[in-house]
Amino acid sequence: MERLKKHLLFSRAILLLGVFSVFMLSSCKDDDPIIEDPIASFQYEISEENFLQVSFMNFSQNAETYSWNFGDGQTSSEENPTHTFTEVGNYTVVLNATNSAGVSATFQELIEIKDPFEALTLLAGQTSKTWRLHRVETSMGVGPSAEQPRIWWSLENDGSRPCVYFHEFTFNRDMQFIFDDKGSFWGEEAIFEDTDLIGTCFEATASNMVNSNGVDVSAWLSGTHSFEYNPNTNMVTLNGMGAWMGLPHLTTSGTQITPVASKSFQITIEEFEGYDLMIVLYQLQGLVWEFSYASYSNPALEPDVETEAGEWGEDLPNITPTELYHTFETADSYALIGAIGGTSVITVGEEDPDGGTTDVGKFERVAGELYQEAQLRTTPDLYDIQFDNFTEVKIDIFIPTSTVFAEGALQRHIVFGFADLSQTQEWWNSPTQFIVQGDDVVLGAWTTYTFDLTDVKAREDLDMIFLGIGGGGHDAGGIFYVRNLVFE
Repeated sequence: MERLKKHLLFSRAILLLGVFSVFMLSSCKDDDPIIEDPIASFQYEISEENFLQVSFMNFSQNAETYSWNFGDGQTSSEENPTHTFTEVGNYTVVLNATNSAGVSATFQELIEIKDPFEALTLLAGQTSKTWRLHRVETSMGVGPSAEQPRIWWSLENDGSRPCVYFHEFTFNRDMQFIFDDKGSFWGEEAIFEDTDLIGTCFEATASNMVNSNGVDVSAWLSGTHSFEYNPNTNMVTLNGMGAWMGLPHLTTSGTQITPVASKSFQITIEEFEGYDLMIVLYQLQGLVWEFSYASYSNPALEPDVETEAGEWGEDLPNITPTELYHTFETADSYALIGAIGGTSVITVGEEDPDGGTTDVGKFERVAGELYQEAQLRTTPDLYDIQFDNFTEVKIDIFIPTSTVFAEGALQRHIVFGFADLSQTQEWWNSPTQFIVQGDDVVLGAWTTYTFDLTDVKAREDLDMIFLGIGGGGHDAGGIFYVRNLVFE
């Protein structure tokens, strides 16, 4: 019996051992390595030294091999490749990550390869870029706002200022700015007033570059300077005495008839087929100057410079009146000069501010307009007026004592003059005028101002009489009064 028990115990042990073995064998099979599916992922970094070179950091999981397609026809099997694109553009980079079982996962991302100096490249090219005034339509102008930058005056390639269309302005990638006057310069009125150079293209020599105050301005001639460019604000700053673009005397703080050490302006550049167009903008309070410059990659597209001006406007018939006046009492109280226009407004038939019983004209200098005057011309037909029958002209002006004069605002200044509006494109460059200023301008009382017509009688082309009150170069408004404009 005892032996039987031992046998049974042994048999049970053998049975349990078998079960345990089966269990162990079964457990070992369930614990075989599981090959998980891959996850594809990457990040990238663009080189600071070479914007075309990109380093890829592979963050894929459960993968053993990799296949890259960079979207430009090039591929790689490296785990963390560095790839150099040949040009700027948008590229879809695709990564396939594959595990040991041959299962693949895909990750892709659109990468924009752009020149961080693209704006500078537009301005200065790969090494340098030369700009000249655009010879199509208007190339420069002035107006009251960026929306109307050339409404008051503009210049075309019509032969009236040929030398300015030959000037070259070159921006280099090393931040060097070069101006080449090509041997000629234009006599701007603001600089060369009362000199023989005004309104002409003259030889660009140092001896000629003397402004109306007798100051040497030869720093505006050909020279090498430097520039700064902020593409975020589109501001260009030229550094170096006499560096300029647009007009030599123009700055954001106003007109400077001597060279300055630095000047700034805004630019925008647009690309066209065969050339780029750059708009240069100077913004002052109440005044905007705008210029168009072109740089041609295809020189055959650039028009020639017109070197001779054609006739502009018309020569009006002459009239020699024996009576010429406007009292401004009513719309009909005039002889011949009844057409009133201009930026400043004269309203006839207004109450006398000094208590008089006869109506007068209210002269309104319109706020927001920088350069303005009231203009009188003949009506109903336009004529060139011959002043042979007169020796002087008088006008009564009343300026209220409440008028505020300040620097950069209203000035104690009256200008009365004559000009050719019909046949002179820039009539303000050659008027015959008289100026009263400072204490000679009376406040709070009607004052008669008298002007001699000797110089006026010497001209045969005058068709417009103008009156400005309050000075120029600012946009302050003002109310004044006028009466009895009489030629005697």
